[in-house]
Amino acid sequence: MVQHVDHEDAALVGELARQRGLTLQTLRPDRGDPLPDPRTGANSIALVLGGPMSVNDHDQPGMDWLRQELDWLTAWHQQRRPVLGICLGAQLLAVAAGGCVKPLQVGAPPQHLKELGLGAIHWVADPSDETLLQGQQSSSLVLHWHGDRIHLPADATLLGSSLHCAEQVFRIGAHAIGLQCHLEVDGDALQHWIVNDQDYVVSALGPQGPDRLSLDWRRLGATLQEQGRRFFNAALDQLIDISQAH
Repeated sequence: MVQHVDHEDAALVGELARQRGLTLQTLRPDRGDPLPDPRTGANSIALVLGGPMSVNDHDQPGMDWLRQELDWLTAWHQQRRPVLGICLGAQLLAVAAGGCVKPLQVGAPPQHLKELGLGAIHWVADPSDETLLQGQQSSSLVLHWHGDRIHLPADATLLGSSLHCAEQVFRIGAHAIGLQCHLEVDGDALQHWIVNDQDYVVSALGPQGPDRLSLDWRRLGATLQEQGRRFFNAALDQLIDISQAH
């Protein structure tokens, strides 16, 4: 598990993994932790989590570790090792596979948008053709928390979109799954995010944003977690099978 900041951990994904008897090892590349050799990563799944930094920050001073992580993920992907990327992790995965990430802009003339809060994504792939979407309704409730947009590589399959950001959920082959949105969050995690990113929340939603997020979670959080369990159980089934086949 590649983690980038203290308050963004595996949450629901970690819970589901532990229920299956999987062992989670937390790696912090920003603190100098070495990442596993992609050539010898049999029976391993890379879970790459989010963070406030952009994948495009890898050339900034003090961000050498992010460039090294991107190079590692590129090699991991080229070996077709199983990987699940969330938010920053999905952006890193897309770039590692040949895509790019740019600021999320809407309207004409284009204006930068921070997509933040509980909202819907709609599934753009046919659930009968996609194992990851078995049992899903036409849309799911997710947490949005980003200001960038992923431009997918040519070999990616788009699975889910939101009103303002098309690239929300995707896969590359069967071994790589990315989510720009957050289905892994639980109530405790959300409160930590609000505290740690309060300025970002206010910049996106205004001064009432933190209270609004908490209220929305009390009303809708159980639905979000139910949908998250359904998606991540399917994702873990798929990635475990691939890891055992290596």
